[in-house]
Order: sequence, then C-alpha cells, then structure tokens
Amino acid sequence: MFSFAGCGKKEAKIPVIGISQYGEHASLDNCREGFLEGLKEAGFEEGKNLEVSAKSAQGNDATNVQIAQSFVSDKMDLVCGIATPSAMALYNACYERKIPVIFNAVSDPVQAKLAKSATEAMPGISGISDALPVAQQLKLIRDILPDAKKVGIVYTTSEPNSVYSIGIYEDLAADYGFTIEAIGVTAQSEVTQAVDTLISQGVDCISNLTDNNVVGVLGSILEKTNEVGIPVYGSEIEQVELGCVAGAGLDYVQLGIQTGKMAAQILTGEATCADLPYETIENYGLYVNSSALTEMGLTLPDDVAQTAEEVGPTA
Repeated sequence: MFSFAGCGKKEAKIPVIGISQYGEHASLDNCREGFLEGLKEAGFEEGKNLEVSAKSAQGNDATNVQIAQSFVSDKMDLVCGIATPSAMALYNACYERKIPVIFNAVSDPVQAKLAKSATEAMPGISGISDALPVAQQLKLIRDILPDAKKVGIVYTTSEPNSVYSIGIYEDLAADYGFTIEAIGVTAQSEVTQAVDTLISQGVDCISNLTDNNVVGVLGSILEKTNEVGIPVYGSEIEQVELGCVAGAGLDYVQLGIQTGKMAAQILTGEATCADLPYETIENYGLYVNSSALTEMGLTLPDDVAQTAEEVGPTA
C-alpha cells in the first residue's frame, strides 16, 4: 500500500492508477492524453509497466463520487482527477486510505481546498493549475475588436473554476474598456438559452472559459453566434480549432504532460505529494482561426498575426 510518507511502488508489482475525468470534451480529453504521455516520458507506459483505469463521470456528480469510491475499493496506487469536481471527489474518498491524488485542470486549488496555499500542499494531493490568462484574453479581444464594449460569458455557478475566472474577468475588464455580461447556469441544458440572452443584450462578443458545461455544447453555441455575427473567443487551443475566432489560452496536452511527470515522481518514490506544491501552468499561446475570423469579417492586426499560431481547418 502506498503512503503519504513514502509514496513508493509496491514491490514486484506493476503500479495501477485511476483517472477520473469529469466530462468528455476535447479539452479534458487532451488533459488525459497528455497525462499518459507525461507518464510515458518519465518511464511509465500503459500496457507495459503501468495499468490504467480511466473513467468519465459524464458531468454527473453522483457518478463522479461513485468513480472515486470504486478507485478506493480497487486499491489504486495513485489517482488523477481531471477538472475540479473530480479532483475534489477523489480527495474526499482517497485521503483516509492514503492514496495519492494528482489533479489536472483546476483553476483555483486553494479555493477548492485542494491546497493550503500556492507554496504549501495539502497532505496527499498536488497537481497543476490551469488558471486562465484573462488579461491576455481581454487584450486580444480589444486588439481584434477596437470598438467593442460588452463581453458576454456563460458559466456554471457550481463549478469553482468558472466562478474564480469570472471574478478575474470582472476585476480586469475596465482596464481594457469592457463591461462583462455574465450569465450563470446550473446545467448544460441551460447554456444555449443563456447564449440567446447574451445575444439579446447586445454583447459584442462572447469569451469562453474552460467551463465543462459550456465547452460541452460549443458547437451549438457557435451555430447561434455565427448566425448573428457575434465572434466567440476560446480559452484554449481546442476551442479555437473547433471554430472560435481566436484565444489567449492553454495547451491542455502540455498541461497534462506536466501533470504526468509529477505523478511519475510519486510513483517512483522520488517525492511525496507534500514535497510538490501545486504548479500553475504559465506558458500560454495566442491562437487564431482565420476561417472563423473571415466569416465574421474580422481582420487580424499585424502584431497579433506575427505572434499567433494558426489553428483550425486552414492550419
């Protein structure tokens, strides 16, 4: 059995790890794939010297808890929670059983009670934060839409990542000459109706978070916004590939790789969770989808074009 004190491998046994993914959409899928790639780069390859059980809660909180409990019953050597709800459920279930927890894609670990501070870990858990580069996103929107005033955002009121990010948007918006029109939802079924409301309120654009309910219906959102000519900005590369005009955001494959390497340190016994305060991914990219920009009649400023990565169908 692993312990927080040692976190070393069982003798003569292939480590068995569990991955709990809160929902299934491209961003979280990239986190999972990157996590496994990071483990592989560090010497742990699924099917060779690592067993992996990966499960999705499909955005259902009850299923999320059941997955966490099943990992405890299966006596996993380490578990990874992708997105805040999964990380919280795993920690609640695994703490007393001393199963190390690594989180992935948690914007505010301290608020979620998954870390004591930016420099002090909670016992038995650590990971990588995906705090969004909100200031860079607002600057990008201003560069492309010099006359814009209202930025619309849909977010899930029960998702800590989203509540945290909304607060940052509201704190910084005035610095870039914007007001934020934010609509909270409680379920994915409410998202497209919230988008209709933002359209009726005359927002100049919509900026996405990494909100699981919202990203899960991005295609439906883009159908509505494309019809009325309102550009949508993504918060990571995958959203821009799917049709958002641009985004200052994260590469979730790279975030996952970083998390996988952290998990490998624990599996080898090189470090304990307490030795590894959570990290915040700092490298963000500027991503543009020229096809989506053209459809909206938007021109990319030269300075943005020189630094941005082209993604989407023309990439």
